[in-house]
Amino acid sequence: MSILTLTDGDGRRIPVWQLLLRYLLLLAVLALTVGPFLWQLSTSLKGPGEDIFSSPPKFFPGHPTLDNYTRVAETIPVWDYALNSVKVATANVVTNCVGSALAGYALARMRYRGRRAATLAFILAMLVPVEGIIIAQFTTMRELGLNNTLIGVLLPGSVAAMNVLLMRNAFLNLPHEVEEAAFVDGANVWQRFFWIALPSVRGTLAVVAIFAFMGAWDDFLWPLIVLSDPANFTLTIGLNYLHGTFANDERLVAAGTIIAVLPLIVLFACLQRFFFRGVGEGAVKG
Repeated sequence: MSILTLTDGDGRRIPVWQLLLRYLLLLAVLALTVGPFLWQLSTSLKGPGEDIFSSPPKFFPGHPTLDNYTRVAETIPVWDYALNSVKVATANVVTNCVGSALAGYALARMRYRGRRAATLAFILAMLVPVEGIIIAQFTTMRELGLNNTLIGVLLPGSVAAMNVLLMRNAFLNLPHEVEEAAFVDGANVWQRFFWIALPSVRGTLAVVAIFAFMGAWDDFLWPLIVLSDPANFTLTIGLNYLHGTFANDERLVAAGTIIAVLPLIVLFACLQRFFFRGVGEGAVKG
């Protein structure tokens, strides 16, 4: 190997300057994505005596403290709001994993009239912006008597079109020979689904679970519209009240932000191995 050239995973030579350029770009992207979170974390740990708007800015707190997190809990019932968010997000994960797996398997493996039209319907559903149908969703929830309930928050996003297409593409990538052998042995469609197809796409299921949890946990507009009782508020709505009450105290806002983001980080850390494997399983086929 030359001193001035390196090779990539495919054995192709890469000049050192190209490798340095790639790492510089990666560091720039990392700073843009992770930098704001680290700054919020630093701000949440700063005490009232520290100037968070100093010039030049000080990234590390001089005297780290957790008092801001305690003050958040004393100001709003943050743990009650977090529990409501956990209920909605967990139920959203279950409904999306079950519904997307069933629908994706039906679109990928079963043969029936209208299968292509159903697939096209899911693709078109992804093109419709949420803001365009939110009034219809609100009217539907009101007619069902589900306004101001956590079920009303959950129901519109219980099965996302994108998750169905991810599962469909993952099932399409499975070899037909395995299921055909099971069919010859007398396995029905449910047995083939539960014992052969589903265990083979666990990575994509992890992707669906992460997307479903993040979507429900971070959702702000729909819970804001459908909920009116503070006892049913999710965490995003509750933190909005915190920001409105303490707009000048950025430390409290930063602490509330970290409380909201932390479960997402823990979830991704636990499922990252399945996530990256699932991205390949559910890749869109031409």
